[in-house]
Amino acid sequence: MQKAHDKKSNREPSKTAMPTKKRKTRISSKIASTEILEIKRTQARIASIPADGRWVAVVRIRGRVNVPRDVEYTLKLLRLHKPNHAVVVPLTESYKGMLLKVMNRVAWGEITFETFLELLKRRGRVIGNKPLTDEIVAKYSNNKWKTVEDLAKALWNKKVKLKNIPWLKPVFRLHPPRGGYRGGIKKPFELGGAYGYWGTRINELLHQMM
Repeated sequence: MQKAHDKKSNREPSKTAMPTKKRKTRISSKIASTEILEIKRTQARIASIPADGRWVAVVRIRGRVNVPRDVEYTLKLLRLHKPNHAVVVPLTESYKGMLLKVMNRVAWGEITFETFLELLKRRGRVIGNKPLTDEIVAKYSNNKWKTVEDLAKALWNKKVKLKNIPWLKPVFRLHPPRGGYRGGIKKPFELGGAYGYWGTRINELLHQMM
């Protein structure tokens, strides 16, 4: 027993050292905190935009997977049921609240009249999914408006509301943008991504999707 004890005591300790754990740089957390900061800045900037009824275009850029119920409901109110669908709405307090709610699911910003007119001409549709043309505008409006431009001006100047034109579809079904969405759809516009407030640059995106 003594010899066995001596043999155990004479054994050299193992030279295998425990591996040193390397510190991991928390890059993901830095990105997340930056995104949170930018989102807060964007929300503050949006809140400062006057709800003066200016026209804005809103494009849904993300699908229906893992969408919170309240966000999906708000998108439904905006008639944005599918990706690459767009609407043009007046920026009121109500719509501002909706845009803040769905901010990471859409791209939006101030649309110009020229882009709005082109949107109607190229992607406007009426009942039966027929393209919007001068002939159809004159026929369906009983010559109240003779051209697409006449209709566009009436809508733009708020002489008539879209909901009062039952034959005109309120949603524009667009193509995916040529070359894809800038920087990916899961990053905010301020960080080089696609979602959120684009300002007047929304017109560039719309032209890429017509």
